[in-house]
Amino acid sequence: MRRNRQDGQSAPTAWAYSPAPEPRAIVKLQPRYGLFINGAFVEPHSGRYFTTLNPATEEVLAEVAYAEAEDVDRAVRAARHAYEHWSKLPGKERAKYLFRIARLLQERAREFAVLESLDNGKPIRETRDVDIPLTIAHFFYYAGWADKLEYAFQGRTPRPLGVAGQIIPWNFPLLMAAWKIAPALATGNTVVLKPAETTPLTALLLAEVLQQAELPPGVVNIITGDGQTGAWLVQHPDVDKIAFTGSTEVGKLIQKAVAGTRKRLTLELGGKAAHVIFEDAAIDQAVEGIVNGIYFNQGHVCCAGSRLLVQESIADLVIRKLKRRIQLLRIGDPLDKNTDVGAINSLPQLQKIERLVQVGMQEGAEIYQPDCPLPERGYWYRPTILTNVSMAHTVAREEIFGPVLSVLTFRTPDEAVQIANNIRYGLSAGVWTNKGSRYLEFAARVKAGVVWCNTYNKFDPTSPFGGYKESGFGREGGVHGLLPYVAF
Repeated sequence: MRRNRQDGQSAPTAWAYSPAPEPRAIVKLQPRYGLFINGAFVEPHSGRYFTTLNPATEEVLAEVAYAEAEDVDRAVRAARHAYEHWSKLPGKERAKYLFRIARLLQERAREFAVLESLDNGKPIRETRDVDIPLTIAHFFYYAGWADKLEYAFQGRTPRPLGVAGQIIPWNFPLLMAAWKIAPALATGNTVVLKPAETTPLTALLLAEVLQQAELPPGVVNIITGDGQTGAWLVQHPDVDKIAFTGSTEVGKLIQKAVAGTRKRLTLELGGKAAHVIFEDAAIDQAVEGIVNGIYFNQGHVCCAGSRLLVQESIADLVIRKLKRRIQLLRIGDPLDKNTDVGAINSLPQLQKIERLVQVGMQEGAEIYQPDCPLPERGYWYRPTILTNVSMAHTVAREEIFGPVLSVLTFRTPDEAVQIANNIRYGLSAGVWTNKGSRYLEFAARVKAGVVWCNTYNKFDPTSPFGGYKESGFGREGGVHGLLPYVAF
């Protein structure tokens, strides 16, 4: 963009990115999707369907089958029947299927990236560069373990559990499916997977990949529906293992439901991570880490660095730089390659974010948001910074699960640890400092499953992930991710 100067000459004033949309034609949506049971798509027993929307436009993308108790039972019975063969298959043969799935995902990576953005609302840059590559990497990684399980557990002989019921959330739909399916199959279990009701489409496209890979029927079954469908799966008597990623409130209900049964359980739940910036940190790099920690995926991340703890001596500088930085974030069409912050996943989630921010302001927090237009349709929320916050504020204690950062200050390292641990969650934390000894001391004292140093939101299939306290128990990823799916 240019304007005329008083001397009549043109001068540059500001630069804007031209739209760079990713074509959506690569995705061929079906008007209606059935349940994936025993290797085929089938009609739901009740004939009920529900719609899934594009949160950026509120456009109906497809109708999806609603699985009721009879459908859940069909899926579990199919998984139980398949288990008799799959569990006896040599590890190297199971590995071949996992490798095949990974390669097919590579071939269709662009298709999955576009569909994930359409159904979830996250920017195509994130699905293309983070979600899909990590999904593929997890299948490759656990394919490598399938014939080496005796080396994973120090001479013990592992055996599979049986049928695994897996329930995944809407923030990373395909990646969460990979986190759960890949280790379960590598260890000889069969699966009944229930994706979130707002983001079922990439799981159903994954079902097509499973067909392409000629995975034996019933080894993976995918049932769609709402929370009641998940409850039927949790309560089914022939399920041996439940793996759940989602809210702490639902996790508590699941734990009560399986108490006193023979079912094994892992829970990966909410978080309210402390992102700690010490005065000796590289400030500009830390600001980039803060932005990545909270505005990545619209803040729809259980390990998001949503509590920023800044040492008092640099607090004004960090906040000033952070405000200037978020003015540069581009908000809009998730399929535009220039977009930094996409759409909020659903209207209820948007309303929750708005409500909690309003509560924070009523309690005395000061709000800062960038000046930027929002699309007329869809579910949108500007990147937000809340200052003048203490641990007495609701926004410092409750998981908002949106692009909202609460800023607190501290004076000493001891105070930073105390504030970081003063929360019911214990999933993750981040620390920025140039002193290795300070980082190691902080990491040893903070109660969090994952602690990042001078970076944030870095994931790898070889590294375990999970939490403490009300953030759940059990680990996913790495050798640790095999353990919840085996007995000895």
